[in-house]
Amino acid sequence: MKVSYFPGCTLKTKAKDLDNYARKCAEVLGVTLEEIPAWQCCGGVFTTSRDEIATKLSSVRALNDAKQKGQPLVSVCSACHNVIKQTNAAMQNDEEFAFKVNNYISPDEYHGETKVYHYLELLRDVIGFDKLKEKVVKPLTGRKIAAYYGCLLLRPGKVMAMDDVENPTIMEDLIRALGAEPVVYAYRNECCGGYIALESKELAKEKSQKVTSNAQEKGAEAIVTACPLCRYNLIKNGTEVPVVYFTELLAEALGIKE
Repeated sequence: MKVSYFPGCTLKTKAKDLDNYARKCAEVLGVTLEEIPAWQCCGGVFTTSRDEIATKLSSVRALNDAKQKGQPLVSVCSACHNVIKQTNAAMQNDEEFAFKVNNYISPDEYHGETKVYHYLELLRDVIGFDKLKEKVVKPLTGRKIAAYYGCLLLRPGKVMAMDDVENPTIMEDLIRALGAEPVVYAYRNECCGGYIALESKELAKEKSQKVTSNAQEKGAEAIVTACPLCRYNLIKNGTEVPVVYFTELLAEALGIKE
């Protein structure tokens, strides 16, 4: 199976190994990630202003490229996924917004036809966690791992439609499929403070440490996240618990990462 792939800026610069794990793991699971040619930054954050068109165009071009190929569009970064998914919803439901965008990308009009998956959804909904479990060669048996969802993976709930916003299970189910024991804790879907780090380092640190200390109190030996910014912020602000990206954990269980 081939899918269009939007890696995003961080996974092509400071986190190349995480991108590499995503590609190699997909191949093991029977999926080829075909990188969108000449993709650009997703915009970093989805602005709710209806007249803000320019920051949405790169996402629309990526979505339209996938449409032309007849493929779903997959992203690995939760921030990129959030922007792309919300932009796709706007193209489907906001006629004025779609009209303005299509004036830029004409003659190839786009109206939200592409199916958008986060890599986690690809694992759950397309490949299936049962099949993934069959491919595990180095099960993470005996390890207690806490999933950290953060802000962008699940919200806004009606648009992202990935999981229950207050009580998600997709990452815990992934952890079980890899052979480890998931640790559920109160701060797993609270903000880590990443987006306020420039304005208030102390507040960002406080929010980040609430997440990591809560996970540690519940017995977590490691924290796994799906957002490069969250991972960076949690590590930067200090934690005794290792923070890893989900593709890194996946690669370990599939025997790709030493």
